[in-house]
Amino acid sequence: MSAIHVRDVHKVYRRYGRRRQFATLKSALLSGRVLRDLRPDETFEALKGVSFDVEAGKTFGIIGRNGSGKSTMLKLIAGIGRPMSGAVQVRGRVSALIELGAGFHPEISGRENVYINGMMLGLSKREIQARFEDIVAFAELEEFIDAPVKTYSSGMYMRLGFAVAIHVDPDVLLVDEVLAVGDEAFTHKCLDKFAEFRRSGRTVLLVTHSLDLVARFCDEALWLDAGLVRAQGDPKRVIDAYLMDVAGVENRQLAADQGRAEGRPLREPAVAEQPTDVGADLRVGPDEPPDMFKAVEGRWGSREVEIVGVDLAAPGGAATHVFQSGDPMEVRLRVRAAQPVTDFAFGVGIFSADGVCCYGTNTQIEGAKAGELSGDGEVRFVIGRLDLVDGTYKLDVAVHRENGVPYDYHRLLYTFRVKSALKEAGIFRPPHRWTFSGGIRLDGLN
Repeated sequence: MSAIHVRDVHKVYRRYGRRRQFATLKSALLSGRVLRDLRPDETFEALKGVSFDVEAGKTFGIIGRNGSGKSTMLKLIAGIGRPMSGAVQVRGRVSALIELGAGFHPEISGRENVYINGMMLGLSKREIQARFEDIVAFAELEEFIDAPVKTYSSGMYMRLGFAVAIHVDPDVLLVDEVLAVGDEAFTHKCLDKFAEFRRSGRTVLLVTHSLDLVARFCDEALWLDAGLVRAQGDPKRVIDAYLMDVAGVENRQLAADQGRAEGRPLREPAVAEQPTDVGADLRVGPDEPPDMFKAVEGRWGSREVEIVGVDLAAPGGAATHVFQSGDPMEVRLRVRAAQPVTDFAFGVGIFSADGVCCYGTNTQIEGAKAGELSGDGEVRFVIGRLDLVDGTYKLDVAVHRENGVPYDYHRLLYTFRVKSALKEAGIFRPPHRWTFSGGIRLDGLN
């Protein structure tokens, strides 16, 4: 039997702009054109025919980007709003953890707010009295329960709202990203409460950006995208499909950013060419810092040799900006020399998003001797394993003289992302393994 039944639900909001159509509400109503005169760009369809069922006793997760319709769907199920069309049916008492403490009055005490909020959620005064001590203990507010709510921190406010909502003893619990403001200890307490709800056969509908939470707790998942259902079913399958789509969107955004970066004008080339160490900064000029590790993004050089294009790809594959940790990666440079040159070297550097150098090298450091460079050519720098942790990284590429003076230096203009299911610390992820002996046993490590 379904605890939640949603069929062909549409929800439209009006998009408010600067232009006012009516001077007063009276003139709007008398005209009879309130809806008829709305132009298409003045309305926003948050849900576009969404249908799904949640079986009683199951934990159901809804995932999706910001603005995909997740919270709107949850509010319709909670009865906070009504759909424009379609049907939403919920069986049993509902408790919604959507905007915790939304019914709290800041001028009165936490104790009084517990009674008022509890009655708003359907409890009698006697029921609230029976559960009051448990609510206060769960919220960890014994010392502050008689203080005005306006004196509470956001965390205290959230804890009290959560404690009231879960002690309503609901048949259906609706949860919308309410754990984001709790500390770690309280978050674990909330997760334990969710597990208790599951064991007791309650129905839980969870809207969250925490995919780990969905994979861990949910029996089924739904992916909403721009008000439409993109996938539904096994949480792992739905999450994998969602992550692939997110990676595709990130890749397109990074490619667009790269196109804008490549279109920026070059800095004026330096007049003096002063020899530098091979590992030193390739920038020269009075306004350019001598330490390459403190340099900001930009592009400079004489352009006697020019880098006309940069692509990131898996070896032999199409260009991409999103990689999995441990995957191979190829940096491809398309170069052009207006006149033949015999003094040149190519360099590549990888930096974290906050400017920490992960790795840097050039052909001269690695022992290559310049021959001749003329016309068009391609340089490929192949990394067998991209052993970086999950995060965003920046790339330097350069072609320069052997004394370090740049022909064309591209500083932090290319961004790529490394994805990993493991949330490790640091930057570099060395190949490793764990071994155990004696009375130690751990399962699940590769």
